[in-house]
Amino acid sequence: MARIALVCSRFHRENVETMLELAQSRAEDFGIEVIEVIWVPGSLEIPLAVKGLICRDDIDGAACLGIIEKGATQHGLVIGQAVVKTILELQLEYDKPIGLGIIGPGAEPEHVESRLAPHARGAIDAIAAVL
Repeated sequence: MARIALVCSRFHRENVETMLELAQSRAEDFGIEVIEVIWVPGSLEIPLAVKGLICRDDIDGAACLGIIEKGATQHGLVIGQAVVKTILELQLEYDKPIGLGIIGPGAEPEHVESRLAPHARGAIDAIAAVL
């Protein structure tokens, strides 16, 4: 049985908790065991937590869950680009799949709810496809 970790952003916690439940259920569908859930302040902190997890021998992959809403400036876009780039680099460095379940950057508040399930499940689907 494959074992994964989930890294969740506390920013927009209520919505991310929904994503967490959906991701855990999807992992069960594939027979993947979620052995650790880590909460971090925001999406910017996700890559560091992921790195600490995927370097472990008992973890076969990880999923990132969070939301980066559209703001008045380009701050969210910069954060989103840095997070995605770093996650891609971690996958290559550790040769383990990392499912990206981060909504945004640039998500409008009224569009977040409809994206919770597709992003949460999609992050697990990506891991399952690689494993």
